[in-house]
Amino acid sequence: MIDEQAIKSRLVERGQQLFEAPRELVRFTSEDEADRLLNDLKGHPHAFVLACVMDRQIKAERAWLIPYRFREKLGGFSIELLSQQSEADVYRLMTEPEPLHRYVEKMSGYLSKTITRIRDVYGGNAASIWSDSPSSATVVYRFREFDGVGPKIASIAVNILARRFKVKFSDYFSIDISADVHVRRVFSRLGLAPSDATVDQLIFRARGLNPEFPGLMDFPAWEIGRKWCRPRNCDCTECYMADVCSTAERV
Repeated sequence: MIDEQAIKSRLVERGQQLFEAPRELVRFTSEDEADRLLNDLKGHPHAFVLACVMDRQIKAERAWLIPYRFREKLGGFSIELLSQQSEADVYRLMTEPEPLHRYVEKMSGYLSKTITRIRDVYGGNAASIWSDSPSSATVVYRFREFDGVGPKIASIAVNILARRFKVKFSDYFSIDISADVHVRRVFSRLGLAPSDATVDQLIFRARGLNPEFPGLMDFPAWEIGRKWCRPRNCDCTECYMADVCSTAERV
């Protein structure tokens, strides 16, 4: 029998510590200039939105580099400059001299439509998606309105805005965990979910554990998976969950 309450309390406590920590530069890529562009929610909020839309079916770092690669090629990255690019221009920028995405035709179309929606619906200011202290569900819905954005991408985007960029929402009920390999492995080894749990099962498990802010447990679980609870050669003696983890290797 697992001590579910202790496990939940520690994940939520660590999540709260990270949530309340001062904002720092979020590292999305290995390139400083690219990360500064993605972190510039005041001057270039559309860079973050465009990167979110591109983040599918390739490694995340490669996807998050795409806005910066466009800036390099165009010599700027204002929404006005991007809006001047035709769909053919965007396709060319996505493909030459090398493809920026695995599926350049589909993704260049999504990128063009995202730029157009930011211009037409949000007056060219992508920060309007989240700047009016809306509910978390409203912001998730606004991201879902962009072509190509599913529930996973929308939830990740809003989670990053809340946890890492410290954007204020009126509530956090609709910010879910992202069921990546690390979160899945940690939830399984802690006994919170079976190893073959579906994405929906993991999401609803987190909602049941911490309904006020399910996504608060996302980064702590990811952190445990990256630092200590690895696929092999776990470092259980350093993990703060070891004494309540039924699968921990205690020395």
